[in-house]
Amino acid sequence: MDKIKIKNNFNLGNFIIAVLLPLTVGFIAGRLNSQSMEIYTGFEKPAFFPPAWVFPVVWTILYILMGIASYLAWSSSTSKKEARSALTFYLIQLGLNFAWTFIFFTCKLYGLAFIELILLLIFVIITTVKFCKISKVAGLMMIPYIIWLLYAGVLNFYIWKAYEMTA
Repeated sequence: MDKIKIKNNFNLGNFIIAVLLPLTVGFIAGRLNSQSMEIYTGFEKPAFFPPAWVFPVVWTILYILMGIASYLAWSSSTSKKEARSALTFYLIQLGLNFAWTFIFFTCKLYGLAFIELILLLIFVIITTVKFCKISKVAGLMMIPYIIWLLYAGVLNFYIWKAYEMTA
């Protein structure tokens, strides 16, 4: 098993910032789209759709994992160029994650949201590969996010098909 290796001493301040960044992005997106749970519960959903309460729980866990992974990638890297590259893709995917909520819930453009989610998934996979090259643990911490995005893609596609393709 790959041990968590941190190049320098653990920096609590940087760790907190790394964890708070994705949590804050998620919190702001949620607050600005406060009607999202109401919209979600209004959809006619098949049995494989989770109850609304699952989303904030899962996203909180995923944001914490992302934050820890980003900290490990930054603090474990022997090359700041390599770390900057990985964190650039990380920040882009975080921005795409933020944007998806508005495209889907505010604009109700389910097809565009699905396409954007595919782009998000591509950036998350690239980020994961870059993190993994720096720290296997950081890369592994991104895997639940990829799995959740694949599941979210199925949900998004179903809603797109049900609410836009048939209109």
